[in-house]
Amino acid sequence: TNIVIKEDKYMKKIGSILLVLALMMSSLAGCSKKDTTNNGATTTPATTESTDASQTEETTSPEETKKDVTIKVAAIETAYGAEMWTKVCAAFEAKTGIKVELTTDKLLEDVIGAGMKAGDYPDVVHLATGRPAALTETLIKENGLEDITDVLSMTVPGEDKKVIDKIAGGFTESSLTNPYNDGRTYMAPMFYSPCGLFFNQGLFNEKGWTVPKTWDEMWELGEKAKAEGIALFAYPTAGYFDAFFYALLYEAGGADFFEKATTYTEGIWDTPEANTAFDIVEKLASYTEKSVPSNANNDNFVKNQQLILDNKALFMPNGTWVVGEMADAPRADGFEWGLTALPAITEGGDAYSFTWFEQSWIPAAAENKDAAKQFIAYMYSDEAAKIFAESGAIQPIVDFADTLEGDNKMFYSIYDNGAKAALGGFATTDPVEGVNFSDTVFGTVNSLVSGDKTKAQWIDLIKKDSDLLRAALK
Repeated sequence: TNIVIKEDKYMKKIGSILLVLALMMSSLAGCSKKDTTNNGATTTPATTESTDASQTEETTSPEETKKDVTIKVAAIETAYGAEMWTKVCAAFEAKTGIKVELTTDKLLEDVIGAGMKAGDYPDVVHLATGRPAALTETLIKENGLEDITDVLSMTVPGEDKKVIDKIAGGFTESSLTNPYNDGRTYMAPMFYSPCGLFFNQGLFNEKGWTVPKTWDEMWELGEKAKAEGIALFAYPTAGYFDAFFYALLYEAGGADFFEKATTYTEGIWDTPEANTAFDIVEKLASYTEKSVPSNANNDNFVKNQQLILDNKALFMPNGTWVVGEMADAPRADGFEWGLTALPAITEGGDAYSFTWFEQSWIPAAAENKDAAKQFIAYMYSDEAAKIFAESGAIQPIVDFADTLEGDNKMFYSIYDNGAKAALGGFATTDPVEGVNFSDTVFGTVNSLVSGDKTKAQWIDLIKKDSDLLRAALK
C-alpha cells in the first residue's frame, strides 16, 4: 500500500509573516521524514498529532493489485505445441486480472538457465524431471523449489472446488511431486500419460494373435513372431525403460518392494524379487530387434518407433505422445494403435502400467509466489483442462478421461480395464560424482541387447551405484 501526503493547494491569508514561515517549515519537516519499505512503498512515520487516515492514505483494491502483478511463466514446448500455453495464459488473465509474461521453447533450459544463474527466475516453470539437462533435478538437489502444499487447499479460480478435490488420487503422493519424502508437495502433477506396451492391433487381428496376459505367454508369442521374421520387442531409446522398469518392479514385489528399491535399500538388489525383474529384462533383450541400439538416440529414435508401424516388431514401451510423434509416418495396411499394460509375472497376478506425468513448479527464488500459486491452481480448472486437451495434453483431473474420444479414450481407460497404476521413481540424492543412475539402470539395456554386457555385470553396476547413492539420500 502506498501512503502519500496530501498538500493543501491553498493557504489562508494570515497577517503574520512569521506564522507563514513556521507553517512552511513544519510542512517541509514532515516531508523529510518519508521512509521506503522493502517493497518500495513510501510511508510516513507517525507523529504525536492524530491524522485522518482518509486524508493521508490511498489504498489499492485487490483488483488493482492483481492488475499490477505480472508473473513470468516458462513452459517447455513439447509435441503438444506452444499454442495451448498462450490460450491458457490468456484465459487466466481474463479470469484473475493477473498478467502473464509467457516463455516457451523446445530447449527451455537453455533459454531460462542463464537468467536463473544471474538471479532472474520465472515465477512458474513447467519442466519435468528426466530431461538430459536435468535443470529440475538440479533445483531439487539444491532445495530450490517452493513448497506448494498450500496450493492443494486453494479453491480453483473460477470454480468452487479445491485443487486437491480435482486431482486424481495418488498423483500428489509420489516422489515425482514430493521429492524429499517429507509429506510436502513441491511439484504439481501435470499432463499425464499411461505408459505401457504399444502395438499394432490390426496385425494381431490379422494373425489371430492374443495380447499376452503373462510373461510366459509373451515368450510364446515371441517364438511365433520370430518364425515369421518379426521381432517381439523394440524401444525408442534405452531411457524409455524407466517407465517399463518401474512398472516391472511393482509387478515383481509390490509397492513396498518398489519403495525399497527406489530408495536404494541395502541388499534390495540381491532379493528374489529383484532377480525376477532382471531375468525378464535380460530375456526381453534377447527378443529385441538387433538394429535398435544403433538408433536408440535423440536423432534416430523415430526409426525404432517405425518398426512397430512397419510390423517389424510387435511391442515397444512408450507413452500416448507417440501417436502425435508418428502422426505423419507411413504404416502397414490396417494399422491400429493398441496399448497394454506389462504382462503379469504369474497367472492372475497384477499387471501394471506406469503413469508418466510432467511437473510444474515454483522456484524458491520467484518474485511473485502468491500469484504464481493462483496460476498453478488455475491449471486444474475445467476451463484450462479443456484447452490443454484440445492439444492432446491431458490433466490428471477426476473423471476427465470420460470426456475423451478416439485413441485417447482407449489409452486412458487402461486403468479401467484391470491394469494398476505405477507411480514414482528413484529418490533424489545429493550429487555423487561419476554416478548417473538412469544411465546405469536403463542405459545399460543397449549393452544387454548388443551383448556387450551380461546381466551379472549390469547388476554389479546397479549395486555399486546404489551403495553410493544410499549415503547421499536427501
